[in-house]
Amino acid sequence: MLLSAIITIGVLIFIHEGGHFLAARAFGVRVTEFMLGLPGPRIGFVKNGTKFGITCIPLGGYARVCGMTMGDIPPHTPEVLASVYARGEVVVEQIALDAGCTVDEAYFCLEELEDWGSVIPPKKTDEHNTYRTPEVYANKKKGVEPAKEGTPRDFDSIQSLYDLEFNQQYRSKKFWQKSIILLAGIAVNLLFAILAFVVVYSVLGMDVTLQDGTVKHLTVDPLTAVGAGFKYIALTVQAIIGLFNPATTAATVSNSTSIVGIAVLSANYFAQGFSEALLFMAMISASLGLMNLIPIPPLDGGHFLVELIQKISGKKVPERVINAVAATGVFLLLCLFVVTLNQDIQRFIFGNWS
Repeated sequence: MLLSAIITIGVLIFIHEGGHFLAARAFGVRVTEFMLGLPGPRIGFVKNGTKFGITCIPLGGYARVCGMTMGDIPPHTPEVLASVYARGEVVVEQIALDAGCTVDEAYFCLEELEDWGSVIPPKKTDEHNTYRTPEVYANKKKGVEPAKEGTPRDFDSIQSLYDLEFNQQYRSKKFWQKSIILLAGIAVNLLFAILAFVVVYSVLGMDVTLQDGTVKHLTVDPLTAVGAGFKYIALTVQAIIGLFNPATTAATVSNSTSIVGIAVLSANYFAQGFSEALLFMAMISASLGLMNLIPIPPLDGGHFLVELIQKISGKKVPERVINAVAATGVFLLLCLFVVTLNQDIQRFIFGNWS
């Protein structure tokens, strides 16, 4: 059951994050990590500035897309960046002197630059708060020479250095590019679901029990299979909408399941064979993608809503408002998780849930 759950949840979240990764890289946005598993100790390799690998908890995955913070860029950020790159390895007090700002202001800038993947934060072994330039990996196509972490870098001007780093950030992109990056994970989940329906119904086929009791192995044309996939997606959308309708909320939650239910159901479907397992993963993939479309931070739909509001209004949504809405969203999602988890424990472990 545990293995089935890891395969189901791990693969689907991994391809979801893969959608974000591919879209970000297509628009020149830096992605410093793309991992299979939850954040933690990890092993892997680096290619084109991105570390690929697996963590000690191989459940899900994540892509660290740089520059996704919503707040304003702190003043003195270009000067702070230039200080680190000119020296290669430097303590924060010296950075503040170079940039002509206070130590606290330098820290704010360095936090931003850490999010950009432009500087390496202090290590546990450092006696002082020392910041370093990141390692540069060779790229023959772009004529990039390798450089070790903490190596001083040459640059023409402070502004040119800043522009080079800023243009590799999510926050530097146009609205339509940001939208694609945010919604790519959802799109990949839905695409996987549709393709899985085609493979199951048109390639592998399904055993169908006829009225006379005989079992016949049938396949359908790909267009019919695609239609079945879209019908399931429509039903999933209807169920999610039901969460926000007071008249149907209780029934919708009652028919929902948590990670425990997914684990139990995945084991049952996997035991029935590859076709059933793939069909189950298609259904979970559609649910995962569409749930992420709910316009509540910190879900992808919530981030997209913020970008949409900013595009229409021409003004930035205050960070405190985003944080407040995100906290509310996390609370509501946590409540839903607790309720569905209790249902699944009662249903699958104690067997006393109708």
